[in-house]
Amino acid sequence: MKDITLNTHLQGLGTPPAQPVNAKGTGFGEILADTITKVNNAQVNADRQVEQLHTGQAKNLHEVMIAMEEADISLRLMVQMRNKVSEAYHEVMRMQV
Repeated sequence: MKDITLNTHLQGLGTPPAQPVNAKGTGFGEILADTITKVNNAQVNADRQVEQLHTGQAKNLHEVMIAMEEADISLRLMVQMRNKVSEAYHEVMRMQV
């Protein structure tokens, strides 16, 4: 009799059942594509502002420099993300199953 009650109590202590994954969530590929698009837009914006500065259309050097730095920082961040993803991939490939 004690075994039955003990088993009944132990059944509730196991791992909880898996919850279904929300299909509407943003996937890794979508996040990566969005980030690449934003980095590209920052680069294009900086290039456009530099061209406007060269042709005399842009009067504010500060805004051009800020756009260039934003583009540079976003590109460096993207390179670091690529490096981390590559390191993680290689680490998974080195795992023994």
